[in-house]
Amino acid sequence: MRSWLHGPLLLGLCVVTAGANEMKMNQENDNRQICSGMYSKNDWGGDVDPHILVKWVQQDVPEGSDPIASMIIFEWKDYDLIGIENEYLCDSDPIQAGFCNSNQTGEFILAPNATDISKNVIFTQAVHLKDPPLPVNYGIKKTGYYCVGTAAFSPLDTQYSATVEFRNAYGELPAAQIAKLPFYGGITIVYAVIGAFWAFLYVQHRHDILPVQNYITAIILFLMAEMLVTWGFYDFMNRNGSTVGAKVLMIVVAILNAGRNSFSFFLLLIVCMGYGVVKHTLGKTMIYVRYLAAGHFVFGLIYAIASLTITPESAGPLVLFIILPLAGTLTAFYVWTLNSLKETIRDLVERKQTVKLSMYRQLWWAILLSIMVIFGFFFFNSFTFASSSSPDFVPFHWKTRWFILDGWLNFVYLADVIFIAYLWRPTANNRRFAMSDELAQDDEGFEIADFGAEDDDDDDPESAAAHRGDRTQPGQEGPRYDPPPGANTAKEIPRESLDGETIFAVGEDGDRWSDEGSDEERGKLVHDQGK
Repeated sequence: MRSWLHGPLLLGLCVVTAGANEMKMNQENDNRQICSGMYSKNDWGGDVDPHILVKWVQQDVPEGSDPIASMIIFEWKDYDLIGIENEYLCDSDPIQAGFCNSNQTGEFILAPNATDISKNVIFTQAVHLKDPPLPVNYGIKKTGYYCVGTAAFSPLDTQYSATVEFRNAYGELPAAQIAKLPFYGGITIVYAVIGAFWAFLYVQHRHDILPVQNYITAIILFLMAEMLVTWGFYDFMNRNGSTVGAKVLMIVVAILNAGRNSFSFFLLLIVCMGYGVVKHTLGKTMIYVRYLAAGHFVFGLIYAIASLTITPESAGPLVLFIILPLAGTLTAFYVWTLNSLKETIRDLVERKQTVKLSMYRQLWWAILLSIMVIFGFFFFNSFTFASSSSPDFVPFHWKTRWFILDGWLNFVYLADVIFIAYLWRPTANNRRFAMSDELAQDDEGFEIADFGAEDDDDDDPESAAAHRGDRTQPGQEGPRYDPPPGANTAKEIPRESLDGETIFAVGEDGDRWSDEGSDEERGKLVHDQGK
């Protein structure tokens, strides 16, 4: 007669998960059933035997009455064994139909062979609220997705209250989040290793550090601190549960996360502008970039606090005033970053700066690959969560949902940090590389001796080799100009820099020494060059 798990309540049973280890249950539709993933002791380890503990609260009932509530504890894979022909609670009609007997009045109806074919124990009980039973301890022997369901049996408007604790062997963290503990611990170690390598190079070349490398140093230190605090937050929750201290740490983590996002966008923007490598200074532009980063941090912090305090049900149109400013600063960062990188690459192409151009093209491909990966996961998640309305979605994805929502983004971010740190790592010639330009050379050059060469000279190999400057033929030194000793062969190429700073041209391998120079002069020049 009663279809307790039918319709909306069936959907509610599968999507309502335990957000903390201890939850309250009552007769309200949103609180009548709670589900949570649970790990067995063999799968995750720990000192406590994992269990589900249900405590019923004694109710004040009128004299002579005996209100009854029904309870069931089961693993989701055994759901099909609950109920027969849309009958779920054992009352007079199912008893007459032979689905249950009078001794099972008030309990949930199970399939006749449920005990033999169920993958886990299915426990059901009729609870007399006037004199509630001792707490029910349901032991977890296998990893799975377990549910506790209740319903008012007699009378139908019976009010009741109970607490449910999902206790895993390893500690207080919900099973769906325990994987974050080793994840953030491991990623903290990875950032620490990156920081150690960076510190070694930084100290080794401390007299030749560029300003942009100081910013990279700061963000690596910041990331190490943020990942350590995040790991500490989950470790604290696992040891102590959801206490006031855990909530304070959660706010600290939210602040650090907003700071990381702003700092990362700021660093990427100034790198794409060519700061430290193409431009010695950004001038007033740096002030505007800092203002944008500060605004993004403030709006990100407001969004983080709002997401922790406002539930989706209570969110109204005012929430747009929180989302839109953050979306605006984020869009500004995206557009400005891509345009700056495009302008930097175009400037390097026009000036034929092949080495620096190669760096920024690699950065372009790294950003493009990151965007492709993010959009790829976005579409993958869209198809995945398109089936989230299915009752089986959460039970079969509770172990990996944290990675889809959070973990993979940290991997993409880590890969980008490693790439930028490697590309802009401290070296022995940082400043000389940043403040110098390559001599612009065409791939197909010519020499003065090429003018006036006749086509028939090609028949004479020695003559042709002489015109081409080939000195491999016997007796041929080629048409070469040797400057007098002490002459300066480097030619300054006047050029206006992008911001008016002076950039010096550094000679290439084509600046050969004169064969007629003395050993003394050559040694002096080599000594000066080494300085």
